[in-house]
Amino acid sequence: MEISVLSIVGLVVGAAIGYFLSLSAGKKQSARIISEAESKSKQIITDSEKTSEHIKKEKLLEVKEEWHKRKSDFDADKSAKLQRINQAEQQLKKREENLENRLDLILKREKQIQDSEAAIKKGQQDNQVRADELKKLKDDQLKKLQEIANMTIEEAKKYLYDSLIGNVKEQAANKIRQIREETKQKAEKESQSIIIQAIQRTATDHSIESTVSVVNLDSDEMKGRIIGREGRNIRAFESATGIDLIIDDTPEAVVISGFDPFRREVAKKALEKLMLDGRIHPARIEELVDKTRKELEEEILAVGENTILDLGIKNMHKELVRLVGRMKYRSSYGQNLLSHSIEVAKICGIMAGELGLDMQLAKRAALLHDIGKCADEEGPHALLGYEISKKYKEHPAVSNAIGSHHEDIAMETPYAVLVQAADSISGARPGARRESLETYIKRLEKLEEIATSFDGVGKTYAIQAGREIRVIVEPERIDDVSADQMAVEIAQRIENEMEYPGQIKVTLIREKRSVAIAK
Repeated sequence: MEISVLSIVGLVVGAAIGYFLSLSAGKKQSARIISEAESKSKQIITDSEKTSEHIKKEKLLEVKEEWHKRKSDFDADKSAKLQRINQAEQQLKKREENLENRLDLILKREKQIQDSEAAIKKGQQDNQVRADELKKLKDDQLKKLQEIANMTIEEAKKYLYDSLIGNVKEQAANKIRQIREETKQKAEKESQSIIIQAIQRTATDHSIESTVSVVNLDSDEMKGRIIGREGRNIRAFESATGIDLIIDDTPEAVVISGFDPFRREVAKKALEKLMLDGRIHPARIEELVDKTRKELEEEILAVGENTILDLGIKNMHKELVRLVGRMKYRSSYGQNLLSHSIEVAKICGIMAGELGLDMQLAKRAALLHDIGKCADEEGPHALLGYEISKKYKEHPAVSNAIGSHHEDIAMETPYAVLVQAADSISGARPGARRESLETYIKRLEKLEEIATSFDGVGKTYAIQAGREIRVIVEPERIDDVSADQMAVEIAQRIENEMEYPGQIKVTLIREKRSVAIAK
């Protein structure tokens, strides 16, 4: 194929050259050129045939080398496969030998099992014979026992059953009582240790909130300006602030009276600004009161932010932060609500750390436990706080602790118990809250009245400023089990019928003394 192509190429080249030469030099000259072209084309064909023969030989050599290489690879692969086949045959032979050995072993074991089954069958037959003999002997013995005891089998069973039940009940009651006492002692000891550590590690100043504020004046002349012509300035001031302004004979002082600490603070700051400004008239009073109220609202938000920052609480809704700040101008039993909530948060966080719980979650729940007291709606503050916390997507454990710290809803997590305990600790500290003498006496009388109303109660004593009531019962009418139940019932009635800060401990005493005189 290559030779024919080269021949054609040569002929075409020669023809082209001849044609060209014939056109330019004439017939004679063209004949000579044609002759030379033909000789050159023949030479080219001869060279091409030689070249193609050489190429053909080279290709044959390459094919032979490739064939020898593949043959050697095939022989090597064949040898490897034969070797693997031989190895597999040897493994099969070994497995066959192992199977034969196992088969022999199985046959031996089957024979042993058959021998064992035969021995067991014979033993069962012997046992059946013995069982029959024992049954007959047992029946004879039972007949003799019935004749001796004059009791049937059912009567004997009932007697033994009743006797055992009585003993077991007594032992179980004693054991339960022992376990209860031990558990109670351990729990009290552990809880006291945790509470004591929390109290010792929390240092908080106590201050009683007052319902009046005093503003010092530069001179008594300022009193007349504050009152204004025919009292128009003082009426405008009281109308704008919602508090009472008392101007009496106290030198260089004005008393601001009101139950709302926020309004009282607005009035105090607004009055100080009015005295500095000097322009005291109804329009200016309303303007400064509104301005002061807005400034205090901004201050409230800053107080809330600083509080949660100091406690290490994060990601709280802005409205909740504002309500925390409003606690600064709220009080509970004369105790500042923000100081109380911060103290509860610190105590609760310490107790949660001692118990291995989440301290941040405990602090969060404790700080917000009285948030309902800052709400604009009316109702139990625990339930209001519960709804507010749910509205702003607080953690379910936080919401439950807020709603249940006065047991308005059921406690679902340990954090609720810790918040309630920390709240009681903070409110029960000496000097933390104030209480009038009349209220205090009525509370003590109500405690003793509730305890005395139970049958079997001899005497009652309210002690430790009403934090504990001791009930002495008549031992002839009340046993130990009833005493435990009565203590629980008294505590439940106190919870249902009374309102009090902190908690009240009910101690029921049952004592019997037997005295004899030897003469």
